[in-house]
Amino acid sequence: MAVPARTCGASRPGPARTARPWPGRGPQPGPGARRSLWLLLPPLLLLPLLAAPGSSAYSFPQQHTMQHWARRLEQEVDGVMRIFGGVQQLREIYKDNRNLFEVQENEPQKLVEKVAGDIESLLDRKVQALKRLADAAENFQKAHRWQDNIKEEDILYYDAKADAELDDPESEDVERGSKASTLRLDFIEDPNFKNKVNYSYTAVQIPTDIYKGSTVILNELNWTEALENVFMENRRQDPTLLWQVFGSATGVTRYYPATPWRAPKKIDLYDVRRRPWYIQGASSPKDMVIIVDVSGSVSGLTLKLMKTSVCEMLDTLSDDDYVNVASFNEKAQPVSCFTHLVQANVRNKKVFKEAVQGMVAKGTTGYKAGFEYAFDQLQNSNITRANCNKMIMMFTDGGEDRVQDVFEKYNWPNRTVRVFTFSVGQHNYDVTPLQWMACANKGYYFEIPSIGAIRINTQEYLDVLGRPMVLAGKEAKQVQWTNVYEDALGLGLVVTGTLPVFNLTQDGPGEKKNQLILGVMGIDVALNDIKRLTPNYTLGANGYVFAIDLNGYVLLHPNLKPQTTNFREPVTLDFLDAELEDENKEEIRRSMIDGNKGHKQIRTLVKSLDERYIDEVIRNYTWVPIRSTNYSLGLVLPPYSTFYLQANLSDQILQVKYFEFLLPSSFESEGHVFIAPREYCKDLNASDNNTEFLKNFIELMEKVTPDSKQCNNFLLHNLILDTGITQQLVERVWRDQDLNTYSLLAVFAATDGGITRVFPNKAAEDWTENPEPFNASFYRRSLDNHGYVFKPPHQDTLLRPLELENDTVGILVSTAVELSLGRRTLRPAVVGVKLDLEAWAEKFKVLASNRTHQDQPQKQCGPSSHCEMDCEVNNEDLLCVLIDDGGFLVLSNQNHQWDQVGRFFSEVDANLMLALYNNSFYTRKESYDYQAACAPQPPGNLGAAPRGVFVPTIADFLNLAWWTSAAAWSLFQQLLYGLIYHSWFQADAAEAEGSPETRESSCVMKQTQYYFGSVNASYNAIIDCGNCSRLFHAQRLTNTNLLFVVAEKPLCSQCEAGRLLQKETHSDGPEQCELVQRPRYRRGPHICFDYNATEDTSDCGRGASFPPSLGVLVSLQLLLLLGLPPRPQPQVQVHASRRL
Repeated sequence: MAVPARTCGASRPGPARTARPWPGRGPQPGPGARRSLWLLLPPLLLLPLLAAPGSSAYSFPQQHTMQHWARRLEQEVDGVMRIFGGVQQLREIYKDNRNLFEVQENEPQKLVEKVAGDIESLLDRKVQALKRLADAAENFQKAHRWQDNIKEEDILYYDAKADAELDDPESEDVERGSKASTLRLDFIEDPNFKNKVNYSYTAVQIPTDIYKGSTVILNELNWTEALENVFMENRRQDPTLLWQVFGSATGVTRYYPATPWRAPKKIDLYDVRRRPWYIQGASSPKDMVIIVDVSGSVSGLTLKLMKTSVCEMLDTLSDDDYVNVASFNEKAQPVSCFTHLVQANVRNKKVFKEAVQGMVAKGTTGYKAGFEYAFDQLQNSNITRANCNKMIMMFTDGGEDRVQDVFEKYNWPNRTVRVFTFSVGQHNYDVTPLQWMACANKGYYFEIPSIGAIRINTQEYLDVLGRPMVLAGKEAKQVQWTNVYEDALGLGLVVTGTLPVFNLTQDGPGEKKNQLILGVMGIDVALNDIKRLTPNYTLGANGYVFAIDLNGYVLLHPNLKPQTTNFREPVTLDFLDAELEDENKEEIRRSMIDGNKGHKQIRTLVKSLDERYIDEVIRNYTWVPIRSTNYSLGLVLPPYSTFYLQANLSDQILQVKYFEFLLPSSFESEGHVFIAPREYCKDLNASDNNTEFLKNFIELMEKVTPDSKQCNNFLLHNLILDTGITQQLVERVWRDQDLNTYSLLAVFAATDGGITRVFPNKAAEDWTENPEPFNASFYRRSLDNHGYVFKPPHQDTLLRPLELENDTVGILVSTAVELSLGRRTLRPAVVGVKLDLEAWAEKFKVLASNRTHQDQPQKQCGPSSHCEMDCEVNNEDLLCVLIDDGGFLVLSNQNHQWDQVGRFFSEVDANLMLALYNNSFYTRKESYDYQAACAPQPPGNLGAAPRGVFVPTIADFLNLAWWTSAAAWSLFQQLLYGLIYHSWFQADAAEAEGSPETRESSCVMKQTQYYFGSVNASYNAIIDCGNCSRLFHAQRLTNTNLLFVVAEKPLCSQCEAGRLLQKETHSDGPEQCELVQRPRYRRGPHICFDYNATEDTSDCGRGASFPPSLGVLVSLQLLLLLGLPPRPQPQVQVHASRRL
């Protein structure tokens, strides 16, 4: 029974389709097949079609015919690889040179324990230095005598921002001429710091919004000067120390060695008290509920101040903290989708910040509703939270109610929840109730009358939280190690050891102990220094070491590669986001966080280095805790990396002989050699240009020997051995073969030792693979896959198609060389060929045709004969393609598709690719890249008004009360400041930190990869679309990563289905509101200091509200407009007890 021919649109030239038989029935589709798109033909339709006598007929190829074509393709690929790849010959070469190397074993448990011990020793040296600094600081401050009359000229120090301020003619300090107390230093370049430094002095950084001449700051500078000698002594004992920093609770940062501050191009908002390492060291974890008054009296500028204050408050929280934000008037409700406390990580805080901007003022003030909501949140024990430092932060413009009954019900008499109140805006309300709330609940009262007070007053609550730590004494003196973050002085990614510094003074004999935290000591450790303690090249291309903290964030991981960093936030990449998540990895992560040892072999998915492919692999995970830290270390090894080769080239004559094959003079006969840019010797100059790097390497080797102490003997010996071994492959296999006979552009071999040899030499001109085999996608995938791995040239849909000129476009085919030595198996090399795309496309047509070889004439279908269509004669009607395991086009019988080789097949034939996916030939894997960089978004504010300024309504202007209010004068003041210092309103957060407007910002990208599904045999199906239906046959090619597909070409466009997407796309990431309902396992710090019976809570804020003075305000504005700035007053609110 024949399938009726279909008609759609204009007729197509070429052989007419009179009927289409169904040639054979393959396996049924897998359970994942979406049968709504499929019509499996009944058995009657599978009978062969007999063409009517006297008619010319072409039918769709029968299944056995297409299977025959597939076998021919498999045999051709296998034959070429056997002749030119040289897998067997390379095995023999290794065995012939068995006396030149030893086989070493990677013992996972011993390896991971050794590395963990080395990291522990490294960090312990920093801990000892930290303790010396903290003890010295406490003693220096205790011995210091407070000076009320101290002046700027009495203090001599190096102001790290002095040079930048001198270069800025508008700088306030330049105008005042206050540089007499500032040292001018000379600096030398130090590669360890990636900066110019001076080892004889410390440097001081003071935040922009703090007046350097205040008595508090000058006394701070006075006593911290003595730390200079301790810094120097620490460096003498441990020359590997990097930045040593004391961050003071007053905002002063003193660091060693001295270096100029990395001045931003706009406003410098750096304040040490807002750095992740300071926040972590200054207090225990927090459970915080922020409630915001949005009653009708809160409007305009006051509401704007509140929104900004909440955002700044969120920035004082770290990943060890939990938070929720709610607004209230008569009722209280969360501002976001979060209905309970959530971890204060970067993504959750972003949700809060966006939600806060949508708050609208209306209704009447109801403190009771707000506080009851907050207490209920803190009492919810069914969720993950910090269980430490419970607090409520209330922002309001004022009110009469003290809600004592609420406190009696929820918080008294134990007062386990601290209450901090913030009076926002300039108004005449009685603030006594707000003060009382804070004082009655072990909190503090703050005032935020204008935007300049926000940053200071939203971070000083940390002083209160530090009281129990100070009172706990030595018990609280524990070093904590931070998350990974970007160093503000240019070291790159670091972790910091922190130790709090306490005030040990007493106000008088028999008086209570001082309960103020002086600040936090910190010592940086660069991640690169930790990486140097891990084995690099003995683990193979796919083995690696990683480490995570108690949050599950990676400290070390090959996939930790943030494209851009914001130094205000830590780099928090979860282990399950660094790899493709599965249940086994969740168990491993939990065990590591719990501080356990373990080992597990798992089958898992890995993403290729170029992020285009997914491979299912076997990996062995081994892990141990790093003692005395919150970190845990893991080792990942593929089974084939259990053993590795270690060269033993004691014969110097042989060393010289093999080394000569690295000389460019040998390339013409032996093929071009690329060497991996590794750290072979200390004096070897690195270069991104491999030719230049090879030149530097050869020049150095003419001066030193491979056994030199300044060189890595393991790397050098293995490199030279592999140079000789790959040269023997040229000699035994490649040199005597004619590559053109099989349409090959090149043959190549790459090794673990770092050699990539490409033959012939001219082929190196078009070689685009990474010279480091461990960083080459073809190399790593070949090790993980059996058989031959095809890699078409990468194409971006935004770029122009491939240019098929001079036969330069090639397709890599590679395979791993598996070596068995006794009972030990390893894969020390990968070999392969580079196919000429155009020639192999023609060969592909012949192999998938009724011809037995290329010279045989094409078979013609006469008037009285019936023929099956093939991929050569009937290329007008039949589409034949090879697609790789990632869904990328490798070869096609359609000449117009040759320039689309390397593209995702959905971009070539969306209908057919969807059919393959729906029928389980492909499986899709979606994941998120949290380390991507995106172009900056255009500014949302396109108006001419300065950003951040409240614009009053007409009703406000007509209201006499508004004109007489402090809000009006505050607005008038800010507008006038805006006229003079307009950059304060123009600069957004990124600009303020010094980022150029065109700088890329961190973002989330959604990645989609496809890989072979469950169908492993040949399969026939029809894409059901009425008269536009298409028959197709698909079959995996044995021992390759290819899918052979034969399909009718589409005649209609009515059935074009949705296109599968593979290209990376911008995303907001997974829905945060859903993620917080199933939080990932984590553990907080094991100790909590949030209560001490001896704590003195009498210092709880005694702010005053002053009515505006018309005369003072006008005088101030006139002075500003005339360019005569008054002498600045201290811009910090200093508590009476902050006096040192």
